[in-house]
Amino acid sequence: MKIAVSGALGRMGRRVAALALDAGHTIVAAVDVAQHGKNYGALLGDARADLELLPKYNGGADVLIDFSLPKGFDARLADCLAHPTPFVSGTTGLENMQLAALAQAAKKVPVLYAPNFSLGVNLLFALAQRAAASLPESYDIEIVEMHHRRKVDAPSGTAIGLLKAVCAGNGRNPDAVTRHVRHGHTGARDPKEIGMHALRGGDVVGDHTVIFAAEGERVELTHKASSRDTFAAGAIKAAEWLAGKAPGEYTMAQVLGL
Repeated sequence: MKIAVSGALGRMGRRVAALALDAGHTIVAAVDVAQHGKNYGALLGDARADLELLPKYNGGADVLIDFSLPKGFDARLADCLAHPTPFVSGTTGLENMQLAALAQAAKKVPVLYAPNFSLGVNLLFALAQRAAASLPESYDIEIVEMHHRRKVDAPSGTAIGLLKAVCAGNGRNPDAVTRHVRHGHTGARDPKEIGMHALRGGDVVGDHTVIFAAEGERVELTHKASSRDTFAAGAIKAAEWLAGKAPGEYTMAQVLGL
């Protein structure tokens, strides 16, 4: 395939480009506003990516893979509408209005947004939803995530995805039950609240745990990532699957057959 990469010089963008090239695909556009005009292959350390970095996407790809920032997400989604191109994004820290714009764009181009592209995490989403649907409401639910010190948004997109999965299982409204901070004299825990905890430190790629705690027992569902290649490979798999699809909003669960 001919692939465009947005956020091309970021940690994820670099791995997406490298693994896509290793898989036999071609990088036809590399978008990074910080160093546009420079040679992408020289900065990537890979002569196979011999092209100039661009400040925007101008078409020509079979699919665009976006791992940037929320502003970059907005701009690249607009580019993919202007130059009809399937859009795959793993950018985190998005607002509800941006997800609404994605759904609107899906009327014209195929789009796939995932907070996490790993097979294990997408299985964790399904397991968390099943557990929440199966266990009584007396089980307290807490979600804990940890990432490297450089991550700029909290909680992680994956943690938010787990929250939505749990709420889909037990019928709660995530906006009404989420508890982000406990400090001081908080009183007894609200039995319907779901605690969300974000830890930051070191070089942790991504750890996520959903805890179901009751009197006498505790169930914990955990996923730990040790390499960004897990996410990059999943994004490439999603791009391969999405290319050529009709306009619509697709999910990683569909890609993986979960």
